[in-house]
Amino acid sequence: MTEGNFVDYVKLHVASGNGGKGSAHLHREKYIQKGGPDGGDGGRGGHVIIKGNSNLWTLYNYKFKRHFRAEHGAHGSKSRSTGADGADVYMEVPLGTVVRDKFTNAIIFEITQDGEERIIVEGGKGGRGNWHFKSSTNQTPRYAQPGIPGEEKEILLELKILADVGLVGFPNAGKSTLLSVVTAAKPKIADYEFTTLKPNLGIVEYRDHQTFVMADIPGIIEGAAEGKGLGHYFLRHIERNSVLLFLIPADADDIKKQYDVLLDELRRYNPEMLDKNRIVAISKSDMLDDELKTELKAELDNSLPVDYLFISSVAQLGIVELKDKLWKLLNN
Repeated sequence: MTEGNFVDYVKLHVASGNGGKGSAHLHREKYIQKGGPDGGDGGRGGHVIIKGNSNLWTLYNYKFKRHFRAEHGAHGSKSRSTGADGADVYMEVPLGTVVRDKFTNAIIFEITQDGEERIIVEGGKGGRGNWHFKSSTNQTPRYAQPGIPGEEKEILLELKILADVGLVGFPNAGKSTLLSVVTAAKPKIADYEFTTLKPNLGIVEYRDHQTFVMADIPGIIEGAAEGKGLGHYFLRHIERNSVLLFLIPADADDIKKQYDVLLDELRRYNPEMLDKNRIVAISKSDMLDDELKTELKAELDNSLPVDYLFISSVAQLGIVELKDKLWKLLNN
């Protein structure tokens, strides 16, 4: 999936169908001049329904089409014939999609299960035909109910990626390189910051054909929680990850400080993120000789409050151990 095809935020207009009008028909046929009311009910207007689809990973389907309108219900007719219901419109979205009201930004609902269906706007009910209004004092009602109009809404679809492990780190920490090594994903890799502008997903193959999903989240910068850079667009994808893998390069000036800054950005964005399992991977550790690694290890043992390990994606160092630790955390 290329970055240009990854769409995680769209604004849409949805409208349900109007209910059909009830019929005010009076029964007439040969030899029966005054047969009484026999007008049928109007059909229901079509709903607009949002449905979860586990095979989708992006909101790309809604990049170019932004208006969705269901069919109107058909009008009732003679012989108590009910009008046909308007056809529903189904909008398939990836799991992890949040549906919000455009104007209030309030969450309407979230789609997290495959096949889950939620009505976003209900079709109008059909009007009742005149035969419903027949009574002993009004045997030939010449009126029927109109159909109820459908609803219209302006909504936002916001995708929060569903992945088991989320890669968290500053720009150019080696997240995309790690993803390319442990999965079959092919993210864009280059020696400059913000090479990755959209999240990338990959499936990590573990022992005995077991797998888990890893997401490469674009680099976080200080102030991301306040929306600096593209902070909010990046951070929301971490909310649904089970385990957070902090990636900090071995050549960082202060590994503990980088970890604290990253953790603080997550806390300020959503304090609940601190409840997730966390592990730190010191990337690019092939640059360290044994002496430097021993010194760094002694320093981190005293300062880093979480489990950590040294890895090198290029030299394939510590990758198997990393998979083992992640799998243990996911199944703890």
